[in-house]
Amino acid sequence: MTARLHELRQEHRDLDQAIERMADSASVDQLQLRRLKKRKLRLRDQIAWYESQLIPDLDA
Repeated sequence: MTARLHELRQEHRDLDQAIERMADSASVDQLQLRRLKKRKLRLRDQIAWYESQLIPDLDA
């Protein structure tokens, strides 16, 4: 599970860099940029889910 979390974090960083490069480009494909941003948000949600699974449940 931690290996998958590491992969997702790496992909999230890679997408962040790609989005930044694309946004700096003179000819920006807005549709592609929007798709990358949505993918990045999905990755963030997946990362949060995996992180929550790694936290042990505490009985109140």
